[in-house]
Amino acid sequence: MIKPRTRLLEFPDNRLAASLFGEYDRHLKRIEEGLGVEIIPRGNVLAITADAEGWRRTKRLLSELYALLTRGEAVDMSRVEDGLRVLGQTPVDGKGAGADSEEDGEDAAAPGGEWLPPYGDALAIPTPLRTIRPRSLRQADYVQCLQETTLTLAVGPAGTGKTYLAVAMAVHAFLNRRAARIILTRPAVEAGERLGFLPGDLQAKVDPYLRPLYDALHDMLGVDRVDKMMAQGSLEIAPLAYMRGRTLHEAFIILDEAQNTTPEQMKMFLTRLGEGSQVVAAGDVTQIDLPRGQVSGLVQALSILHDVEGVRVVTFTEADVVRHPLVRRIVLAYQRAEGERRRP
Repeated sequence: MIKPRTRLLEFPDNRLAASLFGEYDRHLKRIEEGLGVEIIPRGNVLAITADAEGWRRTKRLLSELYALLTRGEAVDMSRVEDGLRVLGQTPVDGKGAGADSEEDGEDAAAPGGEWLPPYGDALAIPTPLRTIRPRSLRQADYVQCLQETTLTLAVGPAGTGKTYLAVAMAVHAFLNRRAARIILTRPAVEAGERLGFLPGDLQAKVDPYLRPLYDALHDMLGVDRVDKMMAQGSLEIAPLAYMRGRTLHEAFIILDEAQNTTPEQMKMFLTRLGEGSQVVAAGDVTQIDLPRGQVSGLVQALSILHDVEGVRVVTFTEADVVRHPLVRRIVLAYQRAEGERRRP
């Protein structure tokens, strides 16, 4: 077993190094916690105490984050969390896979090298107000799937970017004329509420259920452009019931909260697919709000369509949660509680 050893890692630009370390070295402290190493800053030089594997991972993360800064990109705590998440999902090799000597660790991942897939420009999704990039390896796989597949079923816990990335791809497809319109829909199912009890006309009644979709569009297009597209008919945000009887050509269609569809609704939705269209159905099968005993259309679709040509299933886990780190811990706690409840 190789004992921890202190090595130095230097960054040429003092200004960029300060941004890399974070205010009051908060980025370094998070990396210490996440990788189990000790980091002591000395100006633009870091003294890193770690074993060979810890050194490889720490050097890789810091070097690639520094490379982002040299390209003019910002590095904040979310970037640090993304890097830690990716390193937790990917082996980091030295001169070869499984390298375990200290010498191998010395030369691994020189500063300025290419980052792992989530930071690659090939999977970046440019939209008018921001460029969306995958923030985990599973998100990178998901984006690649959305680029290639006609029907995608995305399943996983809250905060994994299932709907947000799909909306980004829809916006990108529309702006590049690969889709003539965007259609976003979700079932109007909520615990303890009915549409008829809410004030206003039908649009006012359904808007609260569709608000997450509006939020994502506003992030990427802005309020004025979203309103203009809706007025022109190139953007439609509607409850799932509005899909019945339609055939949707040349459209990018997204079904959010798909776990709250009935089998009949899911079949109806999936058969709306017309020529030149693409469909994404996203949901979390652990948060089904249907009446007790009612089968979820998403759960049924996963069992029926998993081996159908042209259909891809992407399954996210708690490791892909990209919201506040506490969200990931909450998801894990609920999963443990559910496992204990089911245990005989």
